[in-house]
Amino acid sequence: MTTILCIRKGDEVVMAGDGQATLGEAVIFKSKSTKVRRIGNGSIIAGFAGAAADGITLIERLEGKLEKHANQLKRAAVELAKDWRMDKYLRQLQAFMIVADKDVSLVISGTGEVMEPDDGIIGIGSGGNYAMAAAKALYDIPGLTLDDIAVKAMKIAGDIDVYTNHNVIIERV
Repeated sequence: MTTILCIRKGDEVVMAGDGQATLGEAVIFKSKSTKVRRIGNGSIIAGFAGAAADGITLIERLEGKLEKHANQLKRAAVELAKDWRMDKYLRQLQAFMIVADKDVSLVISGTGEVMEPDDGIIGIGSGGNYAMAAAKALYDIPGLTLDDIAVKAMKIAGDIDVYTNHNVIIERV
């Protein structure tokens, strides 16, 4: 359980993730976990929410698909979603992913969805809806950078959601 937020505006993309790792439903196991990272040749950012081992496995699988499909993010995402839905082992993985490059931001789920938001804002995890709503409210405020919006939105999610903390890691494309 966590919060991952991706915001796109023009040719800028920011992805933020909190650092809380929860053991079961009641124990904060780690407060500085990294759930957002660069993948592929460094031009793609990925974040996951859900079971940590499952999210890491999915990111590794996506990296394999990116190698096979020459870093074409949409193609690699669709191929991963197909495998995730059809493969007996992968179907058991409990996670969601957000991936983004300079051209596209996508959410990928284990039920086969690969979706691109209309407005460039995606939130996943237990605090994802809070962060996404806050980012949408802050998006058009003059003078705020995408980093400012991400930090403020993640703080709001961390104030509301018990599975989200204020140790935020941000990656940009």
